[in-house]
Amino acid sequence: MPEQITVGELTARFLEACGVDTAFGVISIHNMPILDAFGRRNAIRFVPSRGEAGAVNMADAFARVRGHLGVAVTSTGTAAGNAAGAMVEARTAGTPLLHITGQIELPYLDRGWSYIHEAHDQPGMLKAVSKAFFRVWSPDSALGVLQEAVRCALTAPTGPVSVEIPIDVQEALVPLPASLAPLPVVAAAPSAAALDELADRLATAKRPLIWLGGGARHAGEEVRALADLGFIVVTSVQGRGILPEQDERSLGAFNVSAPVEDFYKSCDALLVVGSRLRGNETLKYNLKLPRPLYQIDADPQAHGRGYTADYFVAGDAKLALAGLVARLSGRSKIDPRFAADARNARAAAEKQLRDSLGPYDALVAALQKAVPSDFVWVRDVTVSNSTWGNRLLKIDGPRNGVHALGGGIGMGAAMGVGAALAANGRKTVALSGDGGLMLNLGELATAVQENADLMLIVMNDNGYGVIRNIQDAKFGGRHYYADLHTPSFSDLAKALGWKHYSLSNIADAEALVAKVAAEAGPRMLEVDMTAIGPFASAFAGPPVRKAS
Repeated sequence: MPEQITVGELTARFLEACGVDTAFGVISIHNMPILDAFGRRNAIRFVPSRGEAGAVNMADAFARVRGHLGVAVTSTGTAAGNAAGAMVEARTAGTPLLHITGQIELPYLDRGWSYIHEAHDQPGMLKAVSKAFFRVWSPDSALGVLQEAVRCALTAPTGPVSVEIPIDVQEALVPLPASLAPLPVVAAAPSAAALDELADRLATAKRPLIWLGGGARHAGEEVRALADLGFIVVTSVQGRGILPEQDERSLGAFNVSAPVEDFYKSCDALLVVGSRLRGNETLKYNLKLPRPLYQIDADPQAHGRGYTADYFVAGDAKLALAGLVARLSGRSKIDPRFAADARNARAAAEKQLRDSLGPYDALVAALQKAVPSDFVWVRDVTVSNSTWGNRLLKIDGPRNGVHALGGGIGMGAAMGVGAALAANGRKTVALSGDGGLMLNLGELATAVQENADLMLIVMNDNGYGVIRNIQDAKFGGRHYYADLHTPSFSDLAKALGWKHYSLSNIADAEALVAKVAAEAGPRMLEVDMTAIGPFASAFAGPPVRKAS
């Protein structure tokens, strides 16, 4: 007779078969059978976060850095609601993530009885923030549901998937399956005829530009091959590092700077790969991009979103670009001045940005000097990231940059913990503002508990700096609700077990940053912006341009 195991243990064994070695979450009465199996089997490291939002943020960042499935385990009802906001971020970023939530017992489910821990229309809530939602209705169906959920999360366009497993289903016994293997994930193959046509069109271009998004992160080899043929690369925030930003053929993420805009005017073709050309990275779709505009995307529904495509190829970025390289080799006739013009445009964009930083240019220079080239760079939404964090520090790999892409504040510390645990010994640096840090403060305790090798830079301007700047620019300098009580981060760090350092004189930046970067474990560098002074140019929200 086959061995009998609980569905909770089945879940643990299946995740092990998927190669999952780390998961995040909060233990509860509605997920104990799963987490008990985690503990007994000791094959998956479970990281107890201090909140469900933090757990999903950690799993999200872990998946982005590791390039594999992220896993978060939460309870039901209010707990699932706490996770939902972080699921919005994972959905925006297209992170392959499995969110397992418990649920109340099947006999009481969906009866409208106000049963404790039940949320009204939890499936509707989770469907709204997930790529897909599944509920396990019976013990015998558990494995099939989990297999399909993981396949869905990992299939391009990737995204977070939620699975509800009622507590009585988790506790039920089922025979140990003969195989727990995950379902195969099949990349969408582009049409050979479509690639022929696209190659014919690109072969005539003398100054072709590639715009890379997160959907091309696995196509680094093919991107380098196209760069070798003479193509120049520019990226969205999600596409950073696909071509290392130290490479002179990369414009990095300087996609909306004036010098790069001028450079676009000289390009005679644009190939957009795995990017949604998001509004905040295209001046709300008013950025003048080169024409003709060609597009490759695994999602056929991306065709024509935001910008009209002159030709579209549906398919996996790596497969499509490999096909293009084979078809363009020996055919491309690139303008010999193109690469030099790109270098000049990037240099001008970098200088323009550095000039806008005022004293903080020294901080950026100190950071770039102190960290190894393969460091992991995590950024919360804050003035400093919007000005320099998203562009200036060079990222050398497609999995080395993590940013709160959806624009919500407060995720930086939790994402920093998840990234640090995924980094396999590489240095991890996270950037946060004082206001954003307060939203997920409890995860600083998680970092200590897990001994995360994380350097957290807190840009402290005693409130919501970008809000104050917008109020100065548009509301007559009336600062309502942006000036916040700010704790002593030194005392806070001491209470939580973090090392704390303070930078109040920019002349000390190089030595202090080098010292903090060289250490290990959780350590906080607080940058006293009131002492150092303002940026040379105030950031008052993403740049916009009215349609002409």
